[in-house]
Amino acid sequence: HAKSDAEVLGVRPALEHANVTLLTNARVVRLETNADGTSVTAAVVDRDGSEERLAGDIVVAACGAANTAKLLLQSANEKHPNGLANGSDQVGRNYMFHDSTAVLALSREENPTAYQKTLGLNDFYFGDDDFEYPLGNVQMVGKSTAPMFRGERPRETRLAPEWTLERMARHAIDFWLSTEDLPRADNRVTVDREGKLTLAYTETNLEAKKRLYAKVKSMLGKLDMNPGHLIHRFAYMKNDIPVAGCAHQAGTCRFGTDAATSVLNTDCRAHELDNLYVVDTSIFPSIGAVNPALTAMANSLRVGDRLLDRMK
Repeated sequence: HAKSDAEVLGVRPALEHANVTLLTNARVVRLETNADGTSVTAAVVDRDGSEERLAGDIVVAACGAANTAKLLLQSANEKHPNGLANGSDQVGRNYMFHDSTAVLALSREENPTAYQKTLGLNDFYFGDDDFEYPLGNVQMVGKSTAPMFRGERPRETRLAPEWTLERMARHAIDFWLSTEDLPRADNRVTVDREGKLTLAYTETNLEAKKRLYAKVKSMLGKLDMNPGHLIHRFAYMKNDIPVAGCAHQAGTCRFGTDAATSVLNTDCRAHELDNLYVVDTSIFPSIGAVNPALTAMANSLRVGDRLLDRMK
């Protein structure tokens, strides 16, 4: 818990209150509504193989971008045939993640650092002289080791023997490049009749991603390095991170002022249900190129204030 995670700063303090209960081994399978479909009346939960119904005046979903959409879609009923809050056909659409690239620079000098993320750059975030659109964020990501090369290694190292990988790791400088994934309606989460989630995804913003890598490569190449070490000059390797390796997801339940093009209003309440709120990153209409966690936390606190006002 060195980074003060959600358990330490959120869950544990909340459980000190008598009116807070944490249910473990519980999976929400659907939300039920009243007869006219205007309010959620219960969350149906599969708990240790048995079904339970949990009722409340207000229901807040925070299952993550993929699974919040899944929950709403598989809660379809007569009043919401396409899924809860999905009269706009936007639930599940505009799925985004950070389009990232791991870049490994091999220096002539050894890199003995044991610390992660000692440097971050937003110099090219809003574009550059030769490209007016945002490029993204550059940050350091710790220290590579030989076993890591063996795992998800760049193609340049796939035939290298172990001793070579160990030597390379001692001279490695590791960077993480993140480019903004753009919202695209056809990048979407869907659910079949058996409840299986499917993600359809096509890459976006590839030109910015390519240019950001070129900028970093050019910038590193201009560094003055001392001769006589592992290699004569910097060498660069990169590994694009596929959607299966994403750390951040967003979209699928975007908020907005127009019920025809969004799922939630600006207080993160569903346009079509008066007591259903969503507070995870599925609300984001765009994702940017930096970590979304603090924004999601701040928004949750904002929505919490709205709920307090509503309950007075």
